[in-house]
Amino acid sequence: MSFSPIKPAIRAPLDHGFLPPVLFNRAYVEAARASGNAVPLVIGLERECGLVSRFETLVMPSADAETLRYVERIVKFLIWARGGWKLHFGGPKAIGDVIARTYSSRGARKFDCQMMELAYGEKFQVVLTTASKVPAAKEMQVAAGGHLKGCRIGFDLGASDYKVSAVIDGEAVFTSETPWDPKIQSNPEYHYHHISSALHRAAACMPRVDAIGGSSAGVIVDNEIRVASLLRAIPKKHFAQAAAVFKRIQKEWNVPLVVMNDGDVTALAGALSLKQPGMLGIAMGSSEAAGFMDKRGRILGWLNELAFAPADYNPDAVADEWSGDRGVGALYFSQQAVNKLLPAAKIRLPDAMGLPERLVEVQKLMAKGDERAAKIYETIGVYLGYTIPHYADFYDYANMLILGRVTTGQGGDIVLAKAHEVLKQEFPEVAEGVTMHVPDEATRRVGQAVAAASLPKFKK
Repeated sequence: MSFSPIKPAIRAPLDHGFLPPVLFNRAYVEAARASGNAVPLVIGLERECGLVSRFETLVMPSADAETLRYVERIVKFLIWARGGWKLHFGGPKAIGDVIARTYSSRGARKFDCQMMELAYGEKFQVVLTTASKVPAAKEMQVAAGGHLKGCRIGFDLGASDYKVSAVIDGEAVFTSETPWDPKIQSNPEYHYHHISSALHRAAACMPRVDAIGGSSAGVIVDNEIRVASLLRAIPKKHFAQAAAVFKRIQKEWNVPLVVMNDGDVTALAGALSLKQPGMLGIAMGSSEAAGFMDKRGRILGWLNELAFAPADYNPDAVADEWSGDRGVGALYFSQQAVNKLLPAAKIRLPDAMGLPERLVEVQKLMAKGDERAAKIYETIGVYLGYTIPHYADFYDYANMLILGRVTTGQGGDIVLAKAHEVLKQEFPEVAEGVTMHVPDEATRRVGQAVAAASLPKFKK
C-alpha cells in the first residue's frame, strides 16, 4: 500500500514541517480500503468500574511502517482522550505484538503506561484478541453541573494562576485571579493554603456558603488528584496528603464539594453559556485542557487529557519535556506553543523569563502591530484548523468552546480567523457541522471558576 505525500494546503507560517494527523489518518484509511485487503481493527479501553470505550477502524494486515505509524498514534490518542488501564487490541497479531511492546514498562511509551497506572490504580496491560471479542462499550452517563441556586464558591486551578468566584444564584458577585507556581513546590501545605485563602476571600462576599465546586488541571477521580503537573515536585511520601487536599477542604467547610478536571469544566462552561450540549471545550493556558459533554448533556468519564494526545505527525516535531513524545497537544495549544515558536519568529526574550511572562511580551508586540507576533498566532491558528477535524474523528460534537490566555486579545482573533480559513478550504463538512464559540473577555479568564461553582448539588 502507498499513498501520495501528504501536504497541508495551508502551511503553518513558522512550522513548515507540521503534518496534520487528520490528513495522514484519512489518507491511510482511504488507501487501505481501496487496496481491497483491509481488515477490521477494534480498540477497547477499559477503565474504572468496568467502563469500556471502543474505537473501530480499518488497517492493512501487515506491520508495515505506515500501518504501525497509524495504529500507534491512534492508540496514543485514545489512551489520553478516553483513558484506561487495559487496552483490548482486536486486530492483526503482528501489529498487536508491536503495540504491546511499545506500551509496556520498558517500551517507548512507558510514560503513558505509568500515568495510566497512577490514574487508575492498576498495572497497564495490552490484551491481544480479535475484533469480535473486544468488550462492548460501557460508558459513564452522568449529567454534571448546571446547579445555579444558592451561594456557591467556584475555583479553577491552573499551572501559573488560580481563579476563584463567589456566585449567588448563578451570578458572580466576586472574582479574583492570583499567580502561583505550584509545580516547583515540595510542601503540600503550599497548595492547601493558597486554595483555602482563596475560598475565604470569596466567602467574605456572600451571606453564607452552600456548596463549593472546583476545576483543576490533571486527572481527578473521586475528588482526589491522581496525576497532575501541579504536584510534580511533591515527594512520594507526601503525595497522598497533597492528593487529598480537596477532601480536607470539604471536611473543614462541611458543605457539598465537587472537583472535576478543568477540561470537563470548560465544556460545562460552554454548555451553560450556550444552553446546548454537544460541546468540546479547549482551554489554551499553561497547558492544553480539554473536556467533553455529549449531545445528551452527559459527562462520559473520559480522560480528555489532550495535552498528551498527538497533534502533529512530523517525526522531527519538538518533544514534550514531561512525556518525551513528539508532536503532542501541549506544544500546539498553550503558552508552550507560543514559546516554541519564538525562535522561528525571530523574537528573543531573556532565558530566565517564565512562560506566562513570555506570552505577555508577545501580546504586547501584537498590540503594537508586530508582524513577528502575528505569525505566531497565525501558526497556532493553522494548528487549530487542522486539529478540529482530527478531534471530530474521536468526539461527536457540534459546538467547540475555545478559551484561555493564548486566545485573549488581538492574537486570539487571528488564531480563530486562521482556523476558520483552514476549515472552510480543507474541511467544508466540518466547518458546517461544528461551530466555534469564544466567550467574552471576562468569561475567558474566570468562566471556568463560575461553571465549577455549579457542579455540586445541595439540599436547602
